[in-house]
Amino acid sequence: MNETRSVRIEPGGDGFVARFTAMASPCEVLVDGADRTELRRLGELAAAEVWRIEQHWSRYLPGNIVDRINRAQGAAITVDAETARFLDYAQQLHELSEGLFDVTSGVLRRAWRFDGSDRVPTPSQIEALLPLVGWQKLHWQSPQLQMPAGMEIDFGGIGKEYAVDRACALLAAQTSHAVLVNCGGDLAASGPRAQGQDWRVGIDSGLGASSSLIRLRQGGVATSGDAHRFLLKDGQRYPHILNPRTGWPVPGGPRSVTVAGSSCTEAGVLSTLAMLQGEQAEHFLQQFSGDFQVIW
Repeated sequence: MNETRSVRIEPGGDGFVARFTAMASPCEVLVDGADRTELRRLGELAAAEVWRIEQHWSRYLPGNIVDRINRAQGAAITVDAETARFLDYAQQLHELSEGLFDVTSGVLRRAWRFDGSDRVPTPSQIEALLPLVGWQKLHWQSPQLQMPAGMEIDFGGIGKEYAVDRACALLAAQTSHAVLVNCGGDLAASGPRAQGQDWRVGIDSGLGASSSLIRLRQGGVATSGDAHRFLLKDGQRYPHILNPRTGWPVPGGPRSVTVAGSSCTEAGVLSTLAMLQGEQAEHFLQQFSGDFQVIW
């Protein structure tokens, strides 16, 4: 069996944890009070759901719906019901964020390679790509999507968080035990542990700052930051989260933002939007209920 498509049951915490790999991230499933047999069953269900979503929407995999949309060259594409709901959500986020959250901005990766080097693109390279960015340039009338040739959609900003929420909800319907699903540090919990105990979630920004704990009873946690994806030139650091209006990172922003919200998807959106607020990141998050951590 391909290692990337296997589920391993390993010691972890005060019991066992189911581990697998998806979306280029280590993933794990914890089921409070489950025996090893039930943990394996639930871990395999969670992994199958995350792998399904990855196969369906990853921009790296040929032949899926995202690939067909991005290769349509101006033709209208009819999408499935789940993708239609996701596109509706993307449209809502674009409107609510006044254009800061835009699933068409992935095309900017043609100029940006966040590999820790000093290869910062030129202004002319960015300017050449901006005509290919902008949700308002698409024609979306469910279930048909049509966009100008050369444009692309990329669900990378919300796909992993959605997969976490879906897997967590799937397992919650299969067991009376509390469940926590974690993919690369983005996670969701179905409810409190036995005797009403919170899940204790360690937050490590990867930036050398001391780790801290978030106590989570139910909902999701997500982190956005530039610990691993950035460029550094002439003493200036360029984080990987780009403003779709300008094609450039927002100056003066935090290095890392972690948010606990009602779902992993919500937490992921808020952490990304906070990064895009630059120096106003903390002020932005204070508008919302839930815990957050901002590291500058």
